[in-house]
Amino acid sequence: MSDYDVIVIGAGCGGLTAGALLAAQGRSVLVLEQSGRIGGSCSSYEKDGFTFDVGAAIVEVIQPIEAVFRMLGTTFQEEVPLVASDPIFTYILEDGSRITYPQSIEATAEVIERISPEDAASWKAFTKYFSEFYDMVIDTFFTSPANTLGDFLKMFSARPRILKYLPLFAGNYEDVVKKYFSHPRIQQTIAYQSNYFNLPPVLTPAIFGMLAYAEHLGTYYPEGGMIAIPQGLQRCGKRYGMELRLDARVQKVTVRGRRVGGVTLSSGEQVTCDVLVSNINCRTLYLDMIGEEHVPRLARFGLNSYKLSGSDCVLNLGLDYEPPLDTHFTALATSVETMNRENFERDRGILHDEKHGLICWSSRSDPSLAPEGKHSLGFIMEGPYRLQGSDWNRERQPVMDKTIAWLDRLVPGLSDHIVTADILTPYDFEERLLLPEGAIYSFELDLGSSAVFRPSAKSKFIDGLYLTGNSTHPGGGVPVVIGSGLIAAELIDRHER
Repeated sequence: MSDYDVIVIGAGCGGLTAGALLAAQGRSVLVLEQSGRIGGSCSSYEKDGFTFDVGAAIVEVIQPIEAVFRMLGTTFQEEVPLVASDPIFTYILEDGSRITYPQSIEATAEVIERISPEDAASWKAFTKYFSEFYDMVIDTFFTSPANTLGDFLKMFSARPRILKYLPLFAGNYEDVVKKYFSHPRIQQTIAYQSNYFNLPPVLTPAIFGMLAYAEHLGTYYPEGGMIAIPQGLQRCGKRYGMELRLDARVQKVTVRGRRVGGVTLSSGEQVTCDVLVSNINCRTLYLDMIGEEHVPRLARFGLNSYKLSGSDCVLNLGLDYEPPLDTHFTALATSVETMNRENFERDRGILHDEKHGLICWSSRSDPSLAPEGKHSLGFIMEGPYRLQGSDWNRERQPVMDKTIAWLDRLVPGLSDHIVTADILTPYDFEERLLLPEGAIYSFELDLGSSAVFRPSAKSKFIDGLYLTGNSTHPGGGVPVVIGSGLIAAELIDRHER
């Protein structure tokens, strides 16, 4: 008899979602987390009295999250109080001008019309087109398995009208931006969202054009920082008996014949199970923890063929003044062409002194994240793992200094009011979160690595093994990996009775 019905490797949002749902099914579940903190990239930490986020910093497209909490007998808002961001964004553009978009789609059209009446009309057509698409895919693509071509076709058969949107599954985000918008400043505000996928517009799948629409359905920040989301999932799982062990790193996965049998921890302890859920990079899982002898040659080739996603840097600042910003989220945007070029240069390890990314003023939404009268500010920016002629051990402090100097030009007085500063580099994500080369989405989210082309949520060659997290379908991002946990739990309920 096994120690547990299910062992989950990794207490990120995907692993905690699967663990909580499986516990709610009546199974005995143990979640093993290698670090001393849950959440993975969706987490928070304290420094000098300030609370900062590790990576994820924004909550959008909340329907998959809401669905999971309902299945756990509660609601997302009850477990995780959310603060709505309205206005949604202030965009600082290449020419230094600023555009602020409210949540209202109609009010956003008025903002755009003051710059380009033609694009205001296109904005209305854009949002109508993607609203219909969003309504059809939100409860299918993000919460349905894509293990086989048959699974993928079922998504279309469940929503026949989705065939109208087939071009989105073959095109790129740049095509979408330039089809609807002609004014350079408006293009920058719409193209910015491809940054969320760590890809330039020319490589970002066109389906993600819906994000520029979905943000206007609600953009939020959780009280208590991003760690509040995994804490809510853990709390729900605990009500159903889910166990969690921190500082418990899995070294090996036991496979007997074609079926998982348990894990061996770095301490040498062995724990057995009937079903294993992995929330870690699946290349690490299959090739290192399970071993190549259990992985068919074609599968090994496939795993090695995936390109790791890019990584980021996160600069976190504790301030003793209120920064002169208008919104929680301030995006430093640039043109489609610049984004494409800088991605090519990033792949060559080139760092830019002028950074483009997202400023997140977390204490604006939740003042408790900073000491009284002070503020927490984060900046998420590019961070290639390999640097041309250098490395992150040498560049950590210079990049921090140059980035602060750059931000000081955009946020007056910033550098004079910093009381504490910290920077997380790709090396930190690799060491602390065990993300290979700091790859925040495991593998790239381009068309060739999405849906049925991404590693299967139900292993095709090891029985009892299931995947969650960003290395399987639907990909990366907080609501998306939570969707992956839902998919894994439902597959286990179907196949492991």
